[in-house]
Amino acid sequence: MKKLVSLLLAGALSFGLLAGCGGGNSGSANTPANNTETTPVDSTTPAGSTETSSVPEGTVIRVAASPTPHAEILKVAKEVLAEQGITLEIEEFTDYIQPNMVTEDGQVDANYFQHITYLNDFNEQNGTHLVSVADLHYEPFGIYAGKTTSLADLPDGAVIGVPNDPTNEGRALLLLQQEGLITLKEGAGLTATKLDIAENPKNLDIQELEAAQLPRSLDSLDLAVINGNYALQAGLNAADALAVESTDGEAAQAYVNVLVVKEGREEDPAIQALVDALKSDEVKAYMEETWPSAVVPMF
Repeated sequence: MKKLVSLLLAGALSFGLLAGCGGGNSGSANTPANNTETTPVDSTTPAGSTETSSVPEGTVIRVAASPTPHAEILKVAKEVLAEQGITLEIEEFTDYIQPNMVTEDGQVDANYFQHITYLNDFNEQNGTHLVSVADLHYEPFGIYAGKTTSLADLPDGAVIGVPNDPTNEGRALLLLQQEGLITLKEGAGLTATKLDIAENPKNLDIQELEAAQLPRSLDSLDLAVINGNYALQAGLNAADALAVESTDGEAAQAYVNVLVVKEGREEDPAIQALVDALKSDEVKAYMEETWPSAVVPMF
């Protein structure tokens, strides 16, 4: 994993900073737009406060996000913040590495694309200092049909695609175990890999692929276990999945999608204003109406 991250960062990060972040004002969320003077943050504002009076009108908040559903959800929050004179700029990324790195180095103020388990693993693997400031939604993992249209018809030796990043691969394998297709070694848990498969009665060929590639690879796979956001981007409907995680089980807590900032920014009034906007009635209604059962609000 460390080698993969290092290789990707060498080329992809520089591209992401140019293509994803653009050439606009790179000030922090405490810097009013079109003003070179930094307005001091009121350090007495408690974490979780709903007050936004200490956020100067014209403040710009920059957030890195995956296109669907995160960036679309942020667009609703943007309208809520605009009513307070706060501008939300959304910078879209299509991978799971750059959004965390540009948050770590201050290119953006926050990111919204990942679940808490992935965040914790990323910090451990990369020495980053990122923290969650809000639990926002849960996207159930699903098993989607490729060349095989049902679990009952799955042939011996079938090829099944799973994400190749550590936490999501374990999650995918747990879903396959939930459906009785494999059995994992006792205690394998959320970080399981295919090396932890103890029983594989159908001799399934588990192929580890980049998560974003799984929907595009369905034609060459019998089945694929796909992250919620990538399924949505590909137009896959959760209602059509052959199996999904339970929304009231352990997975909902382990894989809740979170708003993330660099450690030390948790009490920033601008960040708290963003949290309040993302937990607004407008955002909750949008999630439920746009992606029923596929994007589940956790507030």
